Amino acid sequence: MRNMNELAILGGEPVRPPEKKWPTWPVFDEQERNAILEVLESGKWFYGEKVKQFEEAYSRFQKAKYCVSCNSGTTALEITLQAIGLKHGEEVIVPPYTFIATASAVVRMGGVPIFVDIDDTWCIDPDLIESAISPRTRAIIPVHFGGRICDMDKINAIAQKHNLIVIEDACHAWGGAWEGKGAGTLGLGGVFSFQMSKNITAGEGGAIVTDNENFADTCRSISNCGRSKTGPWYYHERIGTNVRMNEFTANILLAQLSRAEKQFQVREANGTYLTRALMEIPGIYPQPLSNRITRRAYHLICIRIKEDELGCSREQFVKAVQAEGLPLTSGYPYPIYKQPAFQNADFYDYSKTYCPIAENLCYKSGTWLPHHILLGKEKDMEDIVKIIRKVQEHTPELRKLDA
Repeated sequence: MRNMNELAILGGEPVRPPEKKWPTWPVFDEQERNAILEVLESGKWFYGEKVKQFEEAYSRFQKAKYCVSCNSGTTALEITLQAIGLKHGEEVIVPPYTFIATASAVVRMGGVPIFVDIDDTWCIDPDLIESAISPRTRAIIPVHFGGRICDMDKINAIAQKHNLIVIEDACHAWGGAWEGKGAGTLGLGGVFSFQMSKNITAGEGGAIVTDNENFADTCRSISNCGRSKTGPWYYHERIGTNVRMNEFTANILLAQLSRAEKQFQVREANGTYLTRALMEIPGIYPQPLSNRITRRAYHLICIRIKEDELGCSREQFVKAVQAEGLPLTSGYPYPIYKQPAFQNADFYDYSKTYCPIAENLCYKSGTWLPHHILLGKEKDMEDIVKIIRKVQEHTPELRKLDA
């Protein structure tokens, strides 16, 4: 019989054997099946009543006055940048540690992303923003990474001082709130994604929320081929595009929303427990909590490890944790500006861009756990802590793997 106290990667018994399953994703039942059939059998598949119902429900969920749906979080970002009238060559400040769409949307709308490093929250460091502002700067896109809302008080104060627009990339922050205000309503507007990995999903889909009626109307017009709110169907008041949500997607999302609040509460409770428990393990630094985040969304459990304290590399640590049965990953391999699409850009020279904290997360210290793990029971959370503590206590033995 294998020894439970020995690391599984070295032949010991894993804390979570393969037959002991974690919660899976997506979560669905007869509600989603019936939602698809309802639309199918209605014969009304196109941008109609179900889209309207979803937008109303999602605006309530995010505590926003308006919601404009679309087909992805990426197109939602592009729509918002067109809606603010971003001009060719204008700069938009973004963090480098995020999905590429945060920056690529700026480029596709003719702008230039300017990367500002993150801090220990894994979100953009507001204290570095002002030094990146130039006469060409038009907007800031803070990313609520992992669901942890950025310091929006500082960011909004900087934006107001320099007459800049704030668009939140809230694609990880469904249901989250900062001092009682919903994510997405803390700047001019915010965008969300409903792609397969997201906490509310229909495979794909996106949304923009805002408290500004004119901004909402402009975004809707752009998403719907440039049509106006009051004009006839074939009247187009601006150059738009077709990124509308369809009725199937909307009805699936309505079904997802019906259980989203309960899931949110479970994730928040388990995420808070895990964060506090992991903080007690030497060398392990979970994404910090904040009293100003009054509802903490969890798309990821973000864990930074310190190799010098652990006595092993991130790669050794991740492999050992995985062998114990926990699906920990290393996250993004590069900051966005190191991606080929940006290293080879002809609109800006990113060769000298350097964001040390983002690079450290990418190359040495960043690890993630997916949100659906947080839908487990108390015993599952205890197993996560047990696995990470077990590996941390045996890290000197991991050096044998490379000997």
